[in-house]
Amino acid sequence: MDKISLLQKRKKQLLDAGKSIRGEINGLIDTDSFVELSSFSFSKNDFYGDTAEGEGVVTGFATVNDAPFYIVAQNFAVLSGGVSEANCEKIEKCLNQAEKTRTPVIWLLSSLGVQIGEGVSVLEGLAGLFLKASQLKGYVNQYLIVNGEVYGQIALLAGICDFTYFIDKKSALCTNSPLVLSAKSGENLSKLAVGGELGLKNAQLATFTVKNLEEVKKSIISLNELLSVPVTDGEDMNTALPALDKKPDGKNILTVFDKGTVIELGATYCPEVKCILARVGGIAISAVIFDGENGVELTAENVRKISDFALFARNARLPYVTFVNTLGIKGDLKTNDSLVIKELSRYISILDDNESPKISVVYGKAIGLGYTVFTAKSMGYDYSYAFANAKIALFDSVQGAEIEFSGLKNTDSAKIATKYADENSDPINSAQGGYIDNIIQPSFVKQYLTASLQMLLM
Repeated sequence: MDKISLLQKRKKQLLDAGKSIRGEINGLIDTDSFVELSSFSFSKNDFYGDTAEGEGVVTGFATVNDAPFYIVAQNFAVLSGGVSEANCEKIEKCLNQAEKTRTPVIWLLSSLGVQIGEGVSVLEGLAGLFLKASQLKGYVNQYLIVNGEVYGQIALLAGICDFTYFIDKKSALCTNSPLVLSAKSGENLSKLAVGGELGLKNAQLATFTVKNLEEVKKSIISLNELLSVPVTDGEDMNTALPALDKKPDGKNILTVFDKGTVIELGATYCPEVKCILARVGGIAISAVIFDGENGVELTAENVRKISDFALFARNARLPYVTFVNTLGIKGDLKTNDSLVIKELSRYISILDDNESPKISVVYGKAIGLGYTVFTAKSMGYDYSYAFANAKIALFDSVQGAEIEFSGLKNTDSAKIATKYADENSDPINSAQGGYIDNIIQPSFVKQYLTASLQMLLM
């Protein structure tokens, strides 16, 4: 057969099979920038007898807003995006190139699971794929889009990648078929109720929930710019924030960041803890805001969210700032019999391993363990500040102290009341002990932060 005719035939076959997914790739990238890799890979499925054009996955590189990215996109039109050993090997080749060039990766996942008939070989392929994706953490950023249904082992990538996007009313991610999971639970639930971002609110997998791929593209552009350009021209560091003098709450804390730079991660779960990427005075930072009117109580779930974010911040080598308003561990039986202690221990290990600048600002309460873990100089924070109206103490109230000491003999209630009265929770007492670097007027916090970051990054 004429080789040119054969090439044209196979190319048409390939393009016809991947028309939809290539259209979605084009919607994410700069026009005509996609260069496909390993395009003429064709396997044979012994079970179905079908040809898997391109191994059922499209890989290549392109630019997004002129920045380079590698692309891995499962083609649902080929065997329902079925994962095979050859499929995994093709993806690994792409990831190896991303590693060599230190280029971020965009994943578009859509798969009903492994290809039937592959046997143990696909498990070997998946193991190699997961290991390679995991090895990229902290080296190149990976953006994963749940581009429809994603079932089976391949769902594990949502926990490995740095950012995971769920598309509203489209994305469903499950470790098994949602029909099986629903039936085993004795319920009749839709795939979105099982594997949508609301169905997975306890899994803490959805970094972002978006309406469409256009929103994904905008988000990736913003994140890549912030993470790849550590310092830009920012707002005047002398900018005062009078709203914080009137009401120092989580909403007004957001005004500390340069306008238009705030990106919140994981907003759909544990909303009492905000994990923020933003700029302060043009400097890219990571920040945790404890957003509770009377102080946030720590649970295994919200500490896990903080720990995961702190790990990302460490890997990204971003300055890390905590805006503290927390009462310590929640005092109930459920929390006591949970993973909260292990999660806090994990957080401490991550913090200890983070050599980037660390700053703490107590804007509300720092009570007990809330102070120890998120503010204490001995925990490794380079600078610790407190608002003039903040509260730093071992206990949140006299009543709390009296309850704590009620089982001890010879306790003097009057002395306890004096020791833990509100006036003795004034942050000036911590400053006198050298534990707080400065007590500041809330409206000038941006000046202190910017100056501290500039000093630490010199």
